[in-house]
Amino acid sequence: MQQQMAATVEEQMMVKAIRDECPWETLPKRIQAAVVSKDEWHRRIVDYCIRKRLPWNNCFARKVCKEGEYYEDLLRYLRRNLALYPYHLADYICRVMRISAFKYYCDVLFEAMKNEQPYDSIPNFSAADALRITGVGRNEFIDIMNKCKSKKIMWKLSKSIAKELLPAQPADLAIEPWWGVRFVNFTLEEFKKLSEEETIAIDKICKEEVNSYVLFDPEVINCLYRRGGVYFDVPVYPEDRFRVSRLEGFVSNKDQSYEDPIEELLYAVFVVSSENATVAELAKTLQADLYQLQAAASFACRLGWAVKLLDTDSALRDSSATALPSNVLGDDEEGSRMSINSERSCPELLSSDCDGPRKISGTAYVGFIVDANVTSYLMMGSLSPGLKSHAVTLYEAGKLGYSCIADLCNDLASLEGKKFEGVLQEFANHAFSLRCFLECLLSGGTSPNESSDGNCQDDLSSPLSKKSIEEGADNVVGNNGSQHGDTPQQEYPTVDSQASSPSSIISRGMESVAENDFDSRQMVTQNDNSQATELDGPAVRKTKRNYRVNILRCESLASLAPSTLERLLLRDYDIVVSMIPFPHSSVLPSTAGPVHFGPPSYSSMTPWMKLALYTSGSCGPLSAVFMKGQRLRLLPEPLAGCEKALIWSWDHSVVAGLGGNFEENLVRGGLLLHYLNSMTRHSAVIVQPLGIKDLDESGNLVTMDVPLPLKNADGSITSALAGTDLPEGQMSNLTALLEDLSSKVELSTVGYLRLVRLHRVSESSELPEKESFEWIPLNLEFGIPLFNPKLCERICERVVDSNMLQKDDLTEHYESMQTVRKRLRELCTEYQATGPTARLLNQRGGSKNSPRQLQLMNIVSGRWSPFHDPSSPTQGGTSPGEHVRLKLGRRQKCFTEVLSFDGSILRSHALTPVYEAATRSVTEDQPSPSPKTDSEDSDTKDVVLPGVNLIFDGAELHPFDIGACLHARQPLSLIAEASAASLAMK
Repeated sequence: MQQQMAATVEEQMMVKAIRDECPWETLPKRIQAAVVSKDEWHRRIVDYCIRKRLPWNNCFARKVCKEGEYYEDLLRYLRRNLALYPYHLADYICRVMRISAFKYYCDVLFEAMKNEQPYDSIPNFSAADALRITGVGRNEFIDIMNKCKSKKIMWKLSKSIAKELLPAQPADLAIEPWWGVRFVNFTLEEFKKLSEEETIAIDKICKEEVNSYVLFDPEVINCLYRRGGVYFDVPVYPEDRFRVSRLEGFVSNKDQSYEDPIEELLYAVFVVSSENATVAELAKTLQADLYQLQAAASFACRLGWAVKLLDTDSALRDSSATALPSNVLGDDEEGSRMSINSERSCPELLSSDCDGPRKISGTAYVGFIVDANVTSYLMMGSLSPGLKSHAVTLYEAGKLGYSCIADLCNDLASLEGKKFEGVLQEFANHAFSLRCFLECLLSGGTSPNESSDGNCQDDLSSPLSKKSIEEGADNVVGNNGSQHGDTPQQEYPTVDSQASSPSSIISRGMESVAENDFDSRQMVTQNDNSQATELDGPAVRKTKRNYRVNILRCESLASLAPSTLERLLLRDYDIVVSMIPFPHSSVLPSTAGPVHFGPPSYSSMTPWMKLALYTSGSCGPLSAVFMKGQRLRLLPEPLAGCEKALIWSWDHSVVAGLGGNFEENLVRGGLLLHYLNSMTRHSAVIVQPLGIKDLDESGNLVTMDVPLPLKNADGSITSALAGTDLPEGQMSNLTALLEDLSSKVELSTVGYLRLVRLHRVSESSELPEKESFEWIPLNLEFGIPLFNPKLCERICERVVDSNMLQKDDLTEHYESMQTVRKRLRELCTEYQATGPTARLLNQRGGSKNSPRQLQLMNIVSGRWSPFHDPSSPTQGGTSPGEHVRLKLGRRQKCFTEVLSFDGSILRSHALTPVYEAATRSVTEDQPSPSPKTDSEDSDTKDVVLPGVNLIFDGAELHPFDIGACLHARQPLSLIAEASAASLAMK
């Protein structure tokens, strides 16, 4: 390990010495000892410059080797690695050496064929560019190899057969008018063979300062290009802006295994690029070298993957002037000194306002974050060919821009009315949900009669009918086969709380996307100027806010540096929306960034959120939390004798198909001990026992999903329950529950609240059938559930009814998420391993050395208050689980209470006030310590595990002592003493 660290330090010192252009004589002794000789040092310099693709005249290599030798070594390195053609070095490689991109890629293809390498061995971008230049793709490559191998002995003797089968001339290119035309160094014989038109064109290129392709005869230039007489320059300037389009012609081969800074930048450019940000601003966002970023953007334009947004005089720009900075190894400060001209990147926007949410003025920019599973569903191009191109762009580029959203919705609309089965049904569910939510966003979350005359545009596509939604949701609602639904959604029948609501309320009111080829800056200016209000009688009517949506892949965002991601979100987006389930490996926006309709923190994606929901609303199912690493010999009373139980792991780890947040988690009571011991080996676990009366006739739970936001624009919640087919008693219970929860729990976000129907526990022996059940909250999810089309549609309708997307600011949502973060932070701080409750109840050490612990146990032992007479076993009309639930609800409660199970009886004891203070995170008479900031909370992905066993009794959360249920454990000191005694006896 020390040798590896030393080698790393030496390599870093060498890189710094090369950047500083230190000659051999001035090198530190440590580097001289590692390099051995001056020639070896010169070789290291050349290797470094080649790996960085640096031009000879601007790097240290110019002082140690000749220009021709340097570029020959560079091309040998590139051919050996089947690398990308260095277009930014074409001024020497193509003009002087006469090695064009066509000739280079023919050599690369021949290199792969000669070594009998498969086509997949050619890296992604190299294969895509070779296909564009030579016309040789996967099928052509395989065909040539088959022809070569068919000649058997001739192929083994001479590999040159493959070169003869490669194209003799380059394929036709799609050339943009603003591309520059450059000529190569002609020999005298070549110059004499030029036609009169070609001679005039060459003379014009030499004399004119402007040499854009649009100024020449295309036939003459194309003829010269096919003969290798000219090549094309794609100039990129720091003030240029780009829009990333679909990755047409992308070849999905392996990633490069060699170092190529330009190729590596391409993926980041795809994600970070914005038509409102200049190239200089992109370099600042990525903290990348401006020269390399310009080269990457230029290559993306060559392949048609990026579209340059031109000014009126851009086509006449002097393309003979260098578009790349001369100092390629400049400091980062040089990029920061570049002029910032973007409207969306102004200092006012980038300044973080931690005192409240960001204001949204003019057009709102939305980033919808999905995971790689969505791209895999869209990849099923056999269902809709256009979707495959969108899927490739989203997967490889990590982003599907606003200009592609209209085409995506149209392609998704082509699936309407089709029947699917099996895995294809899962694809259809995501497709229907994705289109529904995109249309909701693009319509601004408004109904048809709220459309503003000043912003009316053509319809995007045909409306998404209710029939198609219901057909696409057959395997989601009421079916037990869905793989991505939450556990109750998956296995248990679900009550359709919106059976008759029309989905077309979103589609018919959806505004169309603007034309693809527009200047975004002009559109932004028009939208900003259109936000004036007009008087309509006595009331003031505001112009509807427009929304522009980008789809982002969370894995691509996670690959960015945290600081880069924060700058990207601040610069380009006002609102970020996450899908459900949101991968835990994803990166959440900071509280100072855009408004986030998704998980407020990483702990909200763990069972901590369940406990926060239950404790805030003082309502929830009986739940027991078990620490990681425990092994039980018997189940404590709340779990013993239960018919079935719900079980989740804390970090979403899945054991034998159980534990994940969206996995099948309902287990039989007889197997609960086995599953519990298996799962606590890997993570903490939360268990919710269920009695036989809590289940329906088929032995499953009955759940219902309530779409959020809960309240309408006028503050009512009645429409959230419209169409719910429930008995009058359960309906009144449901309404009262939601009204009570809305006053205690923040439900003004986008997502859904899952309720579960349980048997009502009462002292009376019999209850009316309509009142024998009650609805209680089970879980709260933030974001858009793409796996459930009906639920997604209802959430979109709630967005319309609440008018949340047309509000001037989202203060209510911001404050709601702040409250949720605070509650989660308090729970984690209180009950984690280093929290006050865990430290008090899990003190280790002998009683002789811990007088305080001995005094505490003496006090506690005198205050036992059993739930029932130990001599009277649990009997009667109620099941054991219901009996415990009833006793827990009837007992007299105090401020700090600990529940304990001694193997036969569940007891409760209270701590004296002096010890109550030890379990409080903040006392009433002491100043509050500085809490953990929201940014700190959102920046950590570490799962905080509970450090003490807990039990939620239906109203409050308490520590849970189950020492009698655990396998026997001996103190380490006793084990060591016994081992020493046994050795002495031998």
